Amino acid sequence: MRSSKSRSRNKNRNNRPSGGNIINRVFDSQGPDGKVRGTPQQIIEKYNQLHRDAVLSGDRVDAENFAQHAEHYTRLLAEAQREVDARREEQEAQNRERQAERDRERNERLKAQEAAAQQDPASMDQPDPQQHADATVIDASADKDAGLVETPEEKPKRPRKPRAPRKPKQPRDDGNTPPTGGDAAPEAAE
Repeated sequence: MRSSKSRSRNKNRNNRPSGGNIINRVFDSQGPDGKVRGTPQQIIEKYNQLHRDAVLSGDRVDAENFAQHAEHYTRLLAEAQREVDARREEQEAQNRERQAERDRERNERLKAQEAAAQQDPASMDQPDPQQHADATVIDASADKDAGLVETPEEKPKRPRKPRAPRKPKQPRDDGNTPPTGGDAAPEAAE
C-alpha cells in the first residue's frame, strides 16, 4: 500500500502518511494479480470482485489473498471514517458551545435593554432646568449680517403660466396638400 502522492511534493519527510483525508486519497495497491489503483472504497470493490472471480474459478489461495487485501482496505477506510466522525462531533460540540454563549449574551443584552426601558422614561427624556441655569442665551436678531448667505433652495418657486393654445395650421399652396378638405392628418416632421 503506497500513496500515489509524489514524495517530492509531500512536505512531511517522515515515512508516515500526513494524516490528511485518506477517504478520497488515491492509492496504488500492489496485489497478487497486479497493481490496483483508486480510492480505498474503489480498491475494496475491486478486490471483492477479484475474490468472487477466484472463488468461481476454484482458486482458493487467490480468493483468500484477495479477501485479505479487501479486508485491509476495509479496516483502513473504517478507521479513517471513525476519525472523520470524531472530528465532526468535536466541531459540532464546539459550535453548540459557541451558539449557547451567543444566546446567553443576547439574552443578557435584551434583559439589560428591558431593564433600562422599565425605568421611568419621562425623567430621562426631559432635561433638568437646574443644570442649565447659568447658560447664556444669544440673540441673533440684533446682528442682521451674521455671514449667512441666502440659498436658492429657500426661495419659493414662481407659479408657471399655462401654455397658450396652439394656433391652427394654415394650408400651404405648394401642391402637396390632398384634394380633400382640411380633415387630413398632420404631416410628419422631416
